[in-house]
Amino acid sequence: MRGAKSGSRGRPGRWRHSLRHSLRVRLIVVFVVLALAMTAVFLGGMQRAFSTGWRDAARPLVADYMDRIVADLGTPPDVGRAKALVARLPISIRIEGPAVNWDSHPERGRHGFGPRNSDWFSRSTADGHRVSFGVGTLAWQREPRGIGWITLALLLALIVLAYAYVRRLLRPLDDIRAGAERFGRGSFDSPIPLRRRDELGDLAGRINTMAHDIHGMLDAKRALLLALSHELRSPLTRARLNAELLPVGQEGAPERAALLRDLAEMRDLISDLLESERLASPHAALHREPVDLAALLREMAAEHAEGARITLALEDGLPPLALDRSRIRLLVRNLLDNALRHGGEAAEPPRLSLGRAAEGTGIELELRDFGPGVGAAQIEHLTEPFYRTDGARQRATGGVGLGMYLCRLVAEAHGGTLAVRNAEPGLAVSVRLPGA
Repeated sequence: MRGAKSGSRGRPGRWRHSLRHSLRVRLIVVFVVLALAMTAVFLGGMQRAFSTGWRDAARPLVADYMDRIVADLGTPPDVGRAKALVARLPISIRIEGPAVNWDSHPERGRHGFGPRNSDWFSRSTADGHRVSFGVGTLAWQREPRGIGWITLALLLALIVLAYAYVRRLLRPLDDIRAGAERFGRGSFDSPIPLRRRDELGDLAGRINTMAHDIHGMLDAKRALLLALSHELRSPLTRARLNAELLPVGQEGAPERAALLRDLAEMRDLISDLLESERLASPHAALHREPVDLAALLREMAAEHAEGARITLALEDGLPPLALDRSRIRLLVRNLLDNALRHGGEAAEPPRLSLGRAAEGTGIELELRDFGPGVGAAQIEHLTEPFYRTDGARQRATGGVGLGMYLCRLVAEAHGGTLAVRNAEPGLAVSVRLPGA
């Protein structure tokens, strides 16, 4: 019963949404309302015209006709003649008087007869009888249901034909919407089909041209970035090798260490750029395998140089997930580096927790530090590429602004989400991964 009630409550909402969202539905409603309004105006105008000018013009003719019918009935009125007139003409007759009292349609009562004080529909004879006239039973009155059903069927047929025509007329909009969704996902292989040569067909062609240009620009950008990254790797490797082969002296040790540190940062930047381009592609290839995420987190915390400072809160008995192990390691490593960099010196060490998601299926991983945190206005920008905050989290702490961006790409590539919030104190990063 609850499901039926909720379903009945949801139908008006779906209709309102369709009326606001669907151009077809709105056009059909406009057509129907316009047809009803035109019909009402036409009938009202005709009724007004007939009730004024026509009535005044027809009144003397009808009065003369009534006088002739009364004279034909005789005095006193002949019921036989009245029956013949009713059978031959679409009228009804009522005779009231001292000698004859007869009604052609007694079931109708006084409906259909004119007022008793009207000289239009009532006549008095010399012998004291009163003859009243009214409209008889017409064809549309004898079969009102049949005519009503036929009218309704014709109206529905017209609505169906109008909807079919509008649907065919607006069919390119469905193709344009589907094409825009494909282009938004990065799939430019299937252009929007050009079904007609009107304005909508011209719009579809222009969108195809725009998508082709965007595809070319994205390919050129990706090719340039990958080429530069690959070309920089070779001289960077040679520079690092030459720096490591420098003689280690007491005076040059700090300079050599600084040079190696800068070269390592450049190497990490190039690697992150290459990985971000791979993950940002809509066809990012993941090498999935069953992964015990809790065991992986313990392993990475033990391998990390400062992993002993991490507090682990890992739920036991979680099912293995189909994950790309190397990409998940990249995500966890970036989160650990970020938490230790900004919250390692806080009074409370960073905490890494893992458990089932509160809502729905899946597993949630959260890493929280107890450092200075960031401003509320900067939270939504933390996962953007090359975004760096000011204040406590500045360049002196290291990093180039790609770590959180890579974490978001890894989570989304696995069908999950990444969320950042101010934990007050500190920053909490939550990663939700779908279950098996």
